[in-house]
Amino acid sequence: MTDHEAQLWAASLRVTRPRLAVLAALREHRHVDTDTVIELVRADQPTVSHQAIYDVLRALTDAGLVRRIQPAGATARYETRVGDNHHHVVCRSCAAIADVDCAAGHTPCLTASDDHGYVIDEAEVVYWGVCPECQKTARSEEGSK
Repeated sequence: MTDHEAQLWAASLRVTRPRLAVLAALREHRHVDTDTVIELVRADQPTVSHQAIYDVLRALTDAGLVRRIQPAGATARYETRVGDNHHHVVCRSCAAIADVDCAAGHTPCLTASDDHGYVIDEAEVVYWGVCPECQKTARSEEGSK
């Protein structure tokens, strides 16, 4: 049994070729949108429908095997890194996304200054900036003026 099959069984999900293909695509390509997942899966399994992939993404997300992230103003992306309360940095120029671990301690962001009585179990922090590639491009363009 492969790791992906074991994950599906542990989550009480049937093992299907589309589910295995989506998990494999997300393992190899971090922070990809639905269209990219469709393209990756259909490269190997051309008969899988768009709707089937949407359904698989929903089932995997609901089961906690996949995390859906959607920074403000950006397209939803998917990743298989789940359960560790990490955060993301997003490029304002090209929309590239990278993982960011908590800055210090186990999960300092889970200690809110005022929790209003909530039991907090997750925090989503999104850092915004410009990625190294876009910085390099901007410097090149500035230098050519």
